[in-house]
Amino acid sequence: MARKKEYIEEEVIEKAMRLFWRNGYESTSMQMLEKEMGINKFSIYSSFGSKHGVFIESLNCYKLKVGGMFEKFKNGKNGVADIKQFFYDSVAICAQEGNEKGCLLTNTYNEFSDIEDPSVNGQVLSFMNNLKELFIEKLKMDSIEDDATLLKQANYLVVAKHGLAAATRVNSLAEIEDFIEMTFNKF
Repeated sequence: MARKKEYIEEEVIEKAMRLFWRNGYESTSMQMLEKEMGINKFSIYSSFGSKHGVFIESLNCYKLKVGGMFEKFKNGKNGVADIKQFFYDSVAICAQEGNEKGCLLTNTYNEFSDIEDPSVNGQVLSFMNNLKELFIEKLKMDSIEDDATLLKQANYLVVAKHGLAAATRVNSLAEIEDFIEMTFNKF
């Protein structure tokens, strides 16, 4: 007869997500996961299959965590002002109690850029492409630029968002605000 789980998967995945967010995939060991999640390796393997399985679930958890911010951004009707607010909201998530600095998906994008992992790369690329499409949609609200220029501006904003995620790990809030304000002086 199968043993009953003595933990709630959503809770242990949230703990694992924070660990991966803080340390990255490669630097997170199974021992660290056991300690952080409060369950043993057998339970981890039984529920998630592997460290990789825990990581995939952690990425899904992160996307749910930031989902409200993306919904607000998606539903905004103020064009470039919505993008600027999205940048500020991205910084605010890092300041929430219990959250880490930076963006787990940006960190993962950087860490897995040279690693052939279809499940991780697919999730990250889907996220990045969705973000770029939202930037284009918002830029179109305030612009008469042609599609090629809008794409260049959206690419610029994606790179700026990556930079912002990295900056939240090391720069002061004043420096980050300066970065956001200077970025949007161009629009």
